[in-house]
Amino acid sequence: MRARWLGRVTYAEALDLQRAIAASPDDVLLLLEHPPTYTLGTHGDLAHVLVDPALVGAELQRVDRGGDVTFHGPGQLVGYPIHSVGAGPHRGPAHVADVEAMVLDALVLLGVPSTRIGRLTGFPGIWFDPDGGPAGQMPRKVAAVGVRVARGRTTHGFGLNVTTDLSMFDHIVPCGMPDRPMTSLAAEGIDVTMADVVDAVIAAASRQFGPIDDVAKVTDGAASGGRSALRPGLPSGAAPVELRSLDRRLARAGVDVTAGLDVAARKPEWLRVPATMGRDYVDLKRDLAADGLVTVCEEAGCPNIYECWSDGTATFMINGSRCTRACGFCLVDTRLPLALDPGEPEAVAEAVTRMGLAHAVITCVARDDLPDGGAGAFAATIAAIRRTSPTTQVEVLISDLKGDARSLEVVLEAGPDVLNHNIETVARLQRAVRPSAGYARSLTVLGRSAGAGMTVKSGLIVGMGESLPEVLATLEDLASVGVDIVTIGQYLRPTSRHLPVARWWTPAEFEEVRVAGQAMGFAHVQASPLTRSSYHARESAASAQPVPVTLAQRP
Repeated sequence: MRARWLGRVTYAEALDLQRAIAASPDDVLLLLEHPPTYTLGTHGDLAHVLVDPALVGAELQRVDRGGDVTFHGPGQLVGYPIHSVGAGPHRGPAHVADVEAMVLDALVLLGVPSTRIGRLTGFPGIWFDPDGGPAGQMPRKVAAVGVRVARGRTTHGFGLNVTTDLSMFDHIVPCGMPDRPMTSLAAEGIDVTMADVVDAVIAAASRQFGPIDDVAKVTDGAASGGRSALRPGLPSGAAPVELRSLDRRLARAGVDVTAGLDVAARKPEWLRVPATMGRDYVDLKRDLAADGLVTVCEEAGCPNIYECWSDGTATFMINGSRCTRACGFCLVDTRLPLALDPGEPEAVAEAVTRMGLAHAVITCVARDDLPDGGAGAFAATIAAIRRTSPTTQVEVLISDLKGDARSLEVVLEAGPDVLNHNIETVARLQRAVRPSAGYARSLTVLGRSAGAGMTVKSGLIVGMGESLPEVLATLEDLASVGVDIVTIGQYLRPTSRHLPVARWWTPAEFEEVRVAGQAMGFAHVQASPLTRSSYHARESAASAQPVPVTLAQRP
């Protein structure tokens, strides 16, 4: 089983992520916090929601787990163990018992006396003083448990109150029990951090479910209390230094900010690309400029620009050329974005037709200033290409669209042939590398797209302080949500203001990653020092398409 700490994740995104993983054979324990959310189980009574959740800064979600209404919010550790339990009506109650045993074990590891906690007959969850406390004190619920078992796979799990605001339970009848009070570890005098609790749950899960792969447990650092592994990335005994915000993020992620390669460091032979500006390259550059079109090839300083442009291919960037995010690796302009150009979709389509592209890649800047995150422009561009060049395959490389499911549906309904969204880096470095995005959100975007039947692609760049095991763990996570194609390439520092290069990965290491990725079941893994998202896009897309079966081959 893989344990993944995801930080703060909206309930809707976490639910779709669970469903994507449940569709795979992988066993995964998701650990996270939710923003304030009330959830109502399949047999829950809406009358047990006593106030409009919006009035107390929360939302209400109807969900497909058992149980009544409960609250999730900051200071509560939520755990979703997703694994195979087999068939049969007994599997649900048995899984509830397993989850309860895991939480109980974790609390004992945290130093809670076993005499103070336990189960309460007829009431799922974990309770303080289940047999009654001193002076007739009633049992108090510290962890709710509600699960779903479908086709032998589990979803949902537990919510353990660590430092939760217990007043939020006053607005509901918790778990449908008006006479059973809720509590938290803090309210019971148990002084622990969220990091302590996460570590204890992972340790308990290894006893309950078997060995745990915890290599990617540190992600966004968005949870209250952080994680114990979010240690300063400065060498022992180093003198205090004034760190810019980018370096501070790296240090919090455990990267030694004093050890990066100098921006002027000589690149190894395998990263030196000759500038071959042939006639095809020059003609294409002139035509694109005349049309007022922007390519990510130029904006992101792609090392393959000469090869791809000389071959008559390019990746078009829509929604303007200014991005609302400031990722630490990217050269794209981050000034205040301009209004969208209504003629941009048709201009891109005309260029695709004029170039005779068999496979067009359309990417974008992030536009968090737009209500749909720029999804409508993607749909319009896909439609325009379909009208002018109906045989061209269209690949879209999208932002996370702020995690909005409806915006993603707008893109999916336009019918691209490949849906690409880059996770960019390993879990531990997400906050440092792309502070406005998140590991869980990217996995959710990819899982939702795979669930819609798309050919799904993602990629990451290495050389920013990650380890080989972390890269392999990221590939495992991508495979578990249904990604078909993966690209892995070396990070090249655009300027001294960007993330430093921690090291150069060797061609042999990229080959090791490629072989490991293929063994995980991806249809195609493109891994090399100069690989980028759109590099050999047509070939990789073709490898992910189902092979036609002739009548003679059918059984």
